[in-house]
Amino acid sequence: MAKKAKAGINQIHMQNAIKTLAANIRFASVDDPIRSIAVTSSVPNEGKTTITIQLAQAMASSGKTVLIVECDMRRRSLANALGLHARTGIYSVLCGQAEIRDAVVSTLTRGMYFLDSEPHIPNPDVLLNSKRFHRFVEQALGNFDYVIFDTPPLSAFVDAAVLSTVVDGVLLVVGQNVVRRDELTKSYEQLKKADANIIGAVMNLCESEKNEYYTKYYTRGNSSDADAPAAPPAPASAPAPAAAAPSSRAGRRAQASTPAPAPASNLKPIPSASGAKIAPDTTAQFIASMTRSSNKQ
Repeated sequence: MAKKAKAGINQIHMQNAIKTLAANIRFASVDDPIRSIAVTSSVPNEGKTTITIQLAQAMASSGKTVLIVECDMRRRSLANALGLHARTGIYSVLCGQAEIRDAVVSTLTRGMYFLDSEPHIPNPDVLLNSKRFHRFVEQALGNFDYVIFDTPPLSAFVDAAVLSTVVDGVLLVVGQNVVRRDELTKSYEQLKKADANIIGAVMNLCESEKNEYYTKYYTRGNSSDADAPAAPPAPASAPAPAAAAPSSRAGRRAQASTPAPAPASNLKPIPSASGAKIAPDTTAQFIASMTRSSNKQ
């Protein structure tokens, strides 16, 4: 029972994290929204395909239409993960043998659609850099709110770096105890050389420090707020707080536009050894440090 409860709490935490990721992408740039996204990783088995599917599900659950495209053409895995097998794929669409509406299949998630890739496509990197593929992306964005591409690891092929020049942004999945720091550094540098818009790094396959909190929160039984002890009365000398007046829309915008101060003291130093594994609380600092070093050059 304890293992089932922990698995349920982990699932809740994962769903919350993915929804937060989807919201961050949605509001990252209001004037120039990010609608086409390439999801990649440094090495295999970091969970990029899982992140692709769950991100698409989160976006679709908010009422948006999402198309996920299999662009890991040498090692296709989306179809098996979704339990879907289409008759045709992206190669037929690019060659003019099929229309997007005929090649796309619906998934079990409302608003989420899937475009597979045919097996044994020659020279995928050349295909992704073609004018036909550029036109395909534009056409797909005309039919869907978001288009998400699952791509190969950067250490294996250049496909993700090539695709990064076409999409609005790139998500770099970082698997805890899977990728080394030097491998992540090379991947980041490869994307920057391609002038990619790296919108973030997603830490995956890690035990969250919040699990204990979620376990306590969701397993306290059926106690309600009515059962909670009443707050102690305020001192007689302290006046009751006045109800805040509803703020204006402009005021709310001004408050929302003010960034919250970043906690600088909670970050641990990056390991100095080149072969050290990436710790979950150093990824953000690592990406930030790489960005600063790139700007100085």
